[in-house]
Amino acid sequence: MAVTALVSAKSCGVTTTALALTLASRRPSLLAECDPAGGTLRAGFLNGEAGAGFGLFHLAAAQRSGPEALSNAFVSHLWPLDDAGHRKLLPGLTDPAQAGALGLTWPRLSDVLHILSTQAGHDVFVDAGRLALDTGHLHETLTPAPLIQQADQVLLVVRGTEQSLSLARHLVDPLRTELHERGSGADTLGLLLIEDGPYRAHQVGDALKTPVLATLPWDQVTAEYFATGGRAPRGHARSPLLRHARTATEQIEAAVSRRRIQQEYPARRSNPQLAAVLQHLAGQRGGNRG
Repeated sequence: MAVTALVSAKSCGVTTTALALTLASRRPSLLAECDPAGGTLRAGFLNGEAGAGFGLFHLAAAQRSGPEALSNAFVSHLWPLDDAGHRKLLPGLTDPAQAGALGLTWPRLSDVLHILSTQAGHDVFVDAGRLALDTGHLHETLTPAPLIQQADQVLLVVRGTEQSLSLARHLVDPLRTELHERGSGADTLGLLLIEDGPYRAHQVGDALKTPVLATLPWDQVTAEYFATGGRAPRGHARSPLLRHARTATEQIEAAVSRRRIQQEYPARRSNPQLAAVLQHLAGQRGGNRG
């Protein structure tokens, strides 16, 4: 179980990707829609069913009532994404102007999300939206910086196009430095590739000098349903997007497991044989779950 933050250089389908991963997870899961530019799932995928009385902004109001108020209010602001309630959404902001009030909310929300992951066994996916930098660091208002810094895994979502790679190329090094200096470590950063465009995973990884941890197909029908809601396409639960998203959740978990094992056994740096064994075991752990 892990907290995974998804970000992009520009609109690359971060929200659709995060929703697909949340719905495809084999464990209880949560999507926290934390893009300061505003959430889209409330009006799109949910067809307006979740009213303005639910969601992220109300946690900021609770936070002002006391240090434990946000934790107590958190569960009451989640919206079910399935009939059984195993998959939930924390709806995002209805107005980007509200983002300025979240400065004290992000760190406490990050703590709650990690507790949900480690102690309640949830896969947590954070839609952190488009990256914005200020003097080389994450912008404190235009990004949910603490959620990105403290995530177990940070995925920069890119498409296999020249435009997408060009935009992402300028963000990789600052983001890696941010995670090294203020976050969970530079190796927390990976890529998630949307297979839209001529470039394949190995080419994208080489171009951005960052590993591609997972790929998702360009599935326009399912993506449009996730973006706009309405009647579900026939067989969408078996769609290419959700089938590959299921595999992607396992690949993300395997990457987090490898890093945790490496952190637990620092002797790997001086013992290549131990490193190989640990990496193999971590790969088995990721493949056997689910």
